[in-house]
Amino acid sequence: MLRLHALAPDRPARPMREWRIPALCLAVMAWAVVTSVPAAAQSFPARPAKLVVPFPPGGPLDATGRAIAQKLTELWGQSVIVENKPGAGGNIGADFVAKSAPDGYTVVMGALSTHAVNPSLYSKMPYDAQKDFAPITLVAITPNVLVVNPSLPVHSVRELIAYAKANPGKLSFGSGSTGSAGHLAGELFKVDAGVDMVHIPYKGAAPATQALLAGDTQLMFDNLANAMAQVKGGKLRALAVTTAQRSKLAPDLPTMAEAGLAGFDISTWFGLLAPAGTPPEVIARWNADVTRILNAPEMRERLAAQGAEAAPDSPAEFTRFIGGELSKYARIVKASGAKVD
Repeated sequence: MLRLHALAPDRPARPMREWRIPALCLAVMAWAVVTSVPAAAQSFPARPAKLVVPFPPGGPLDATGRAIAQKLTELWGQSVIVENKPGAGGNIGADFVAKSAPDGYTVVMGALSTHAVNPSLYSKMPYDAQKDFAPITLVAITPNVLVVNPSLPVHSVRELIAYAKANPGKLSFGSGSTGSAGHLAGELFKVDAGVDMVHIPYKGAAPATQALLAGDTQLMFDNLANAMAQVKGGKLRALAVTTAQRSKLAPDLPTMAEAGLAGFDISTWFGLLAPAGTPPEVIARWNADVTRILNAPEMRERLAAQGAEAAPDSPAEFTRFIGGELSKYARIVKASGAKVD
């Protein structure tokens, strides 16, 4: 009885000792988690960031970049400054970001040209479109539309193909530049439809459109927003959009695939990328906040006015998308024979 009585006071103390050990373990684990996250990621953003636009001011990509930068500045309480670094089809600005510190404070608004077309179009590239970047998110997709001068006696893609085959080498299509989405869409059309047409590059989409309106060229694969104003005015005739799915901006227009060219899918797109090696936590912060901005009705309406559709996705999805685009345009550029030295 004495032995049992002596042991009884010790029993309430055991739960206290058992509670202290797990608590200590949890504290150590929490400290390990905190110290394992890079300091830059814990405090990001702690200073102003730079969003590089690798094209001149004034275009849709620049306007979208500035809108995103303004919203991020409001959201973060830190300035997000847009810096235009044009040249070499976007390569100069993209290369600047590829060689910047991988801390999330310098990102690029990459595009179809910088991360899909140029690696096949240019004989020498200053960066690797995949290895030198950490994709953040796709921002927007701009469908192109096949438009013809109304004097051309065709009202569908099938009629255009039949006319082109009956008149080999007599049709010409314009584009804003060699290697642009409009040029490569025309080259893909030539291959898929088995027709012979002449490509005429201009110094920008505006003079290419003017040439089409004047009848100097007969057709063009143009930005949907640019072309639809002329279509609604009866100055151009739209035949189809170049994307795999119908555009919400022109739902009555068929796709090229629906018109008989299976697998035809070309669009202009742009998205945000950071230098390779940027901490995943920082990439995740950029992705979450930009996605939030792009999903806001105000931003979607703003993009729609430019003929673009907001298309945010995850870093992994954007990475896969870029890989697929690189492969696609490698084939198209090779078929076109286009090269820039």
